[in-house]
Amino acid sequence: MKPIYFITILSGTLFVASCTKKNVNSPGFEYMPDMYRAVGLEYYHAITVDGDTIWGAMVPPEHTIARGYKPYPYPNTAEGYELAGQNLKNPIPYSEEVVKEGEMLYTKYCTHCHGATGQGDGKVAAKLPGPPPPYTSANLMNLPEGKMFHSITYGKGLMGPHNFLSVDERWKLVHYVHKLQGKTENASITSTDSTQTNSKK
Repeated sequence: MKPIYFITILSGTLFVASCTKKNVNSPGFEYMPDMYRAVGLEYYHAITVDGDTIWGAMVPPEHTIARGYKPYPYPNTAEGYELAGQNLKNPIPYSEEVVKEGEMLYTKYCTHCHGATGQGDGKVAAKLPGPPPPYTSANLMNLPEGKMFHSITYGKGLMGPHNFLSVDERWKLVHYVHKLQGKTENASITSTDSTQTNSKK
């Protein structure tokens, strides 16, 4: 065998041997790793990759409001709570259909703490430091509906915010809570009528 052939075969053998995996768990050489090792982005945050700035999501222009969004003017403070109680009235007229929708929402998002009948005896409430007060308690029976809406929006005490519900859904919950409190349909309609009258002033 000529020396040149021997050197070629030996070099090839060494090259192949060097390419074999030393660790069976190693993925070996990665070709274009960015194709399958994506850079994780946080929403509405900027990240710099190779000198380029990438946004996790499009940031809306300043001083703009999304279509269909209804700004809520009352802050999550004691003053905002009081103002909501004074100024906010349920804009959704009472109806059996609305109450049924409110009941569906209540079953999904409220029963586990407040209980099926609003007595604060839900399964989760039993594990809390203090159960939520019954809706028929003196403080809650006379609670203005604006304060109820404010509490659903921001949370109150141990209850977290439920602002993932739409504005209309929160007001439908208020209607259903009134039903659990035993408030009559006529009272709800009267409240709605007076709200519409007050809004025209």
